[in-house]
Amino acid sequence: MPNCRVAKLPRRLVAVLPKKGPTMSAPGRVIVPLDVPTLADAVALARRLAGHVAAVKIGKQLFTAEGPVAVRAVHDLGLRVFLDLKYHDIPNTVAGAVAAAKSLGVWLLSIHASGGGEMMRAAAKAAAGPDRPLVIAVTVLTSLSEDAHRAMTGTPRTIEEQVLHLAREAKAAGLDGVVASPREIRAIRRGCGPGFLIVTPGVRPADAALNDQHRVMTPAEAVRAGADLLVIGRPITAACDPVAAAERIAAECQLPGDQ
Repeated sequence: MPNCRVAKLPRRLVAVLPKKGPTMSAPGRVIVPLDVPTLADAVALARRLAGHVAAVKIGKQLFTAEGPVAVRAVHDLGLRVFLDLKYHDIPNTVAGAVAAAKSLGVWLLSIHASGGGEMMRAAAKAAAGPDRPLVIAVTVLTSLSEDAHRAMTGTPRTIEEQVLHLAREAKAAGLDGVVASPREIRAIRRGCGPGFLIVTPGVRPADAALNDQHRVMTPAEAVRAGADLLVIGRPITAACDPVAAAERIAAECQLPGDQ
């Protein structure tokens, strides 16, 4: 593993981050998705970003194409992995998937809160023990608007009300936190307390295109609202200089209380 500098991390994260494992990380709030079609593309991007981001995210595209070897290849570069497969199935199946992800040594993994309390409890139980990954629940996708959410679910709740409901369910089930858009951060922080992890996609620098995201904020706004970690893709990966873009955004996200 390459030599690496000590990560600067938000205070809330210090207690829950793994004490062992990949450590080629830098200022500790930005996670970059490796949304690329091949392992070679993923390794090339991860190698450039090593030492400049808190972690990288492996999602459905790369994991479906390359499988667990993608996780191992990123670990070989000294980077933490957020395995974002959003497990959503019967409790026993999700428990097995979480146990398999744990065996890969991932730092963070996602499930869907809408799978219900029993499924979330099964996931938390499967992750328990030494070297456990952090398990977070997806609430409402950031691509959904209020109209789309109501049309799809038929619920009278607003998105914020639904997100807060699911976040409370996730906390009660023993999960470490949730994925939620910037617009719901404050409500979750008030409703679930300071020790509950909030991972936020839908974050765009002020000069970046929104693409398919709704309910967005700038990185600085999201952090001030109470987000712990930010998932930022295209503003970094599509930049002429991804490293410079990552460092600029990471600097914007630093608060006086970060270590």
